[in-house]
Amino acid sequence: MDEVRPTSGAPAHGLVPMFPPGLQAIYGECRRLYPEQANPLQVTAIVKYWLGGPDPLDYISMYRSAGSPAQDIQEHWHYVSFGLSDLYGDNRVHEFTGTDGPSGFGFELTFRLKRETGETAPPTWPAELMQGLARYVFQSENTFCSGDHISWHSPLDNSESRIQHMLLTEDPQMQPVLTPFGTVSFLQIVGVCTEELQAAQQWNGQGILELMRGVRLAGGPWLITDMRRGETIFDIDPHLQQERVDQGIETEGSNLSGVSAKCVWDDLSRPPEDEEDSRSICIGSQPRRLSEKDTEQIRETLRKGLEFNTKAALPPISSQRPSHDRPQSRKDSLESESSAAIVPHELVRTRQLESVHLKFNQESGTLLPLCLRGRLLHGRHFTYKSINGDTAITFVSTGVEGAFATEEHPYAAHGPWLQILLTEEFVEQMLGDLHELNTREETKLPKEYNWPEKKLKISVLPDSVFDNPLQ
Repeated sequence: MDEVRPTSGAPAHGLVPMFPPGLQAIYGECRRLYPEQANPLQVTAIVKYWLGGPDPLDYISMYRSAGSPAQDIQEHWHYVSFGLSDLYGDNRVHEFTGTDGPSGFGFELTFRLKRETGETAPPTWPAELMQGLARYVFQSENTFCSGDHISWHSPLDNSESRIQHMLLTEDPQMQPVLTPFGTVSFLQIVGVCTEELQAAQQWNGQGILELMRGVRLAGGPWLITDMRRGETIFDIDPHLQQERVDQGIETEGSNLSGVSAKCVWDDLSRPPEDEEDSRSICIGSQPRRLSEKDTEQIRETLRKGLEFNTKAALPPISSQRPSHDRPQSRKDSLESESSAAIVPHELVRTRQLESVHLKFNQESGTLLPLCLRGRLLHGRHFTYKSINGDTAITFVSTGVEGAFATEEHPYAAHGPWLQILLTEEFVEQMLGDLHELNTREETKLPKEYNWPEKKLKISVLPDSVFDNPLQ
């Protein structure tokens, strides 16, 4: 359980050794912004994580920001986390690896919440939100970066708000700090509506954040979250969808390269009693384990962010991370985003399949047009990684290097990892056939799509099929 208390502020000169150096460095950056708030209210974990407590963040400080009237930036509450970076340097939480690299996970979280009229103290619900994100990072060891999206599927403050998801960006005021244990940057949480999240998924998070900066009601230059906001940026300015988002998808494609999903695949080429058949991957049967090499490859492909639901103990992941280290190219490569080339494990052979059946839940199915339009038509790849086991489905275009699916053998399996190579012509055909999935509206399930000449079948099924596989 957390408690709210004022901080003790900076120690007197000469007592610095009693003040953890990592903590001191972050406090120093906070004091630079808020010199008059030496003792802000703070949510602190009663039992620290390194003593067995459930909350990874030791503290969340809450400051009152006056904004910037000259820039038309409104007054708000500013939350800053302490604990994703190395505060102590003694290996109690993070392994100390030197001063040259990141401190701990290399970042802390911030959040800016509009101050309501008459509000004299900051709401504390953002602290629990930040703890939830921190738990995900510690449990999964997946880090965040600017542009990542977080699909939360619930109002951030448990109200009736339309703000039910998040994007991440650099905090507009807090500068990266160098601590004795490495560098720390500050990533700001930005609350968004479902339509804005979907646009970020289909295009890219940075693009949507930039649009929001230009709309005061949606956050303005400092991206301040207003939980009472009832309109999306597309409601406020309808031209943004067609002139900016749709055009961006058409010219740039999508930066979302994979999601965790409810999905399975079925090899229709062989009878189910064939023990060598990967039908062992199907619902209701025991999946084979991915090799460490394959697991690492998929993890690298999916390390670009996340999508998770607060109702789950350990949320599923999906996300995006733009690749800043290499130029944009029509030709993509699985190797370019992986720590290792796709070399089949010597104990698991790669098999060519004649016919496959793909099964997705509705949420995963609605991403198929994004996969085809925003990724494959731009020479890229897209991976669905099952949250219920080791099954993975990677769609690749003919421009992707390093894949084990080829135009001659477009369906290939390496253990429970299926790759499907689709030509541009077939992608265009599939987009026409799957057009109804673009609506993102609830449709009657199950839905089945079949391309007999390609020996490919796709089913979109209710969640219950995946949640209760034996029924």
